[in-house]
Order: sequence, then C-alpha cells, then structure tokens
Amino acid sequence: MSAEGERKTETIPQWKQDEVDDIVGMIESYESVGVVNIAGIPSRQLQDMRRDLHGTAELRVARNTLLSRALEEVDDGLEALTDYVAGQVGLIGTNDNPFSLFKSLEASKTPAPIGAGEIAPNEIVIPEGDTGVDPGPFVGELQSIGADARIQDGSIQVLSDSAVLDAGEEVSQDLANVLNELGIEPKEVGLDLRAVFADGVLFEPEELELDVEAYESDIKAAAGQAFNLSVNAEYPTATTAPTLLQSARADAKSLALQAAIEDPEVVPDLVSKADAQVRSLAAQIEDPEALPEELQNVEAAAATEESADDQDDTASDESADEDAAAEEAEDDDDDDEDAGDALGAMF
Repeated sequence: MSAEGERKTETIPQWKQDEVDDIVGMIESYESVGVVNIAGIPSRQLQDMRRDLHGTAELRVARNTLLSRALEEVDDGLEALTDYVAGQVGLIGTNDNPFSLFKSLEASKTPAPIGAGEIAPNEIVIPEGDTGVDPGPFVGELQSIGADARIQDGSIQVLSDSAVLDAGEEVSQDLANVLNELGIEPKEVGLDLRAVFADGVLFEPEELELDVEAYESDIKAAAGQAFNLSVNAEYPTATTAPTLLQSARADAKSLALQAAIEDPEVVPDLVSKADAQVRSLAAQIEDPEALPEELQNVEAAAATEESADDQDDTASDESADEDAAAEEAEDDDDDDEDAGDALGAMF
C-alpha cells in the first residue's frame, strides 16, 4: 500500500475526523478553493479579515495535516493544493472566479511596519525630503543605513531618494528603528494567495495578476476586428446581419437610382434627381422666353444670385480701395512728420 493510502486509512482521533469532515463540507460548498498565507497577521486583524470576507468568501484555519487530509478526501484534483500547505496557511473558499478572488484579496491588503529579522518584500527607499526630526543623533542613524541625510534649515533632511535595502534581504534592527521613527510601512498585510483550484484547473498568483482594463480593451478590439471581417466577407451572424441588410439596401437603392428603376421606394428620389437636372439645365439658357413659364423663375433666380454676387465683389473692391487710400495717406503723414523732425534737428 502506498504512503498516501496508508495516510487516508490510518486511524485518527474522532475530534480530528470531525474537523476534517467540517473542512470537507466547506470545500465542497464552493466553486473555487485556494490556499492563503496568513503568516505575520495578528490574530485580531485576521478576525477582521474574516468578517470582511463574509458573504463573498470563507476562510478556514486549522492544522496543516488536517487541511491536507481534507483536500485529499475530496480529491477531484484538489489534492494538488496540498503542495502549497506549508507554514502558516488557511483555506479560502468562494463562488467567485479565481481572478476576482485574487483581485479582491490584493485590494484588501493594508500597509504595515516591518520588524527586525523580517525579509523585505520590496526594495525599501527612504524618500527625499524633510524628516521633521530636530538635529541630533538621528542623522547618524540615517547615514548608517545608507540614507543621504544632512542637517539643513534647522532639521534633518534626506537630500535624495535613498535605497537602503533590496527586496529579499533581511531587515536589521537599526533599519527597523529608522523606518519606525519615520513612519514608513514598507510591507502589506493581508491574505496572500498561494494557489487556487477551480473548474479542474490549478492557478498560481502569477497567472491571476492581470491588467483588467487592458484585457477588456483587447477583447473589445478583437470583437471589433471580427465584426469588420464578418461584414467585409459578407458572412451573416446575429450581430452582423442588421449591418449587412442596411448595406445591401443602400447598394440596391443606389443601383435603382442609377438605372432609373421605377420602384415605389425609389420614385421620390428619381423625381428629385430629375427636377434638379431640369433646373440646372434651365439655369444655363439665356433667353427666359424659351423656357416654360414654371421654369422662368429659375433663370430669374439665377440672374438675381449672379447680380448679388457681383455687388458683393464690387463692394469688396471699393472697400479694399478705401483701405489702400487711407493707408497711403497715413504713410504720407508719417513722411511729413519725419521730414519735420529732420529739419528741426538741423536748425
């Protein structure tokens, strides 16, 4: 018998089996189940997180052996999560999809101070600016951890952004003291998702960290391109059929107008087109008497419009001439004034 089989069949105390059964029931009641890291979260804050999750997800904390046993008893692929049950962890169940679960857990994280001996999750930087601390030994503490600090204008100033620790390095007691004094909280406290299982697929955080807005933009662009391809290829779908019908109707109407087909829907446009052509031709005939009475006003209207255009042109020319004359007179006055100034200088 395999070690796994022995583990499933070994006898355990009834209280442990009862707890395993409760965990199994919790797992089976949700569509998505994950393992979250709870290390470093104070008990009171963990209770607050549980309360905040109420209605959307359920957090279950128990001994790792019991969590693993429950995952193995459910099976259905969930036993893969046992590889992530190590250290201080809990199980989280939700009916949301894994991407929504990851997003909500990340959004719920809050800044927190970091203590000596902890590992920096990110690069720690002392920002440029006034520390607000009066001159004293603290400037030496800042300099000892690598900060570009000086005493200026009656206070301790950090002259430039100073990286004092790389991600993955251990925080010293001196650095922890400085960060606490400055109120810098370089880490985030929250439920850290290690893995989640849903619909037969195991997801890790790297696969769930998506730019939702960029993803939605890509989907919309792909949908638009597919729509254009379908329309241009004249491939009817429930989405493109209305556009294809409108395009076909417009093409049919254009053809009917060009071919002068007397269709009831086209006749009004044909009449308007013929009327416009007749009026255009009538406007080109110089002798109004040669036209039917109903078209003579077309010639008169054209003549009136032409006369109005001529008057506008004449008025524009006259205005231009007046402006030019005024400008020339102004130039003559300036020349006379300059000449007077020159004579005054000579005498």
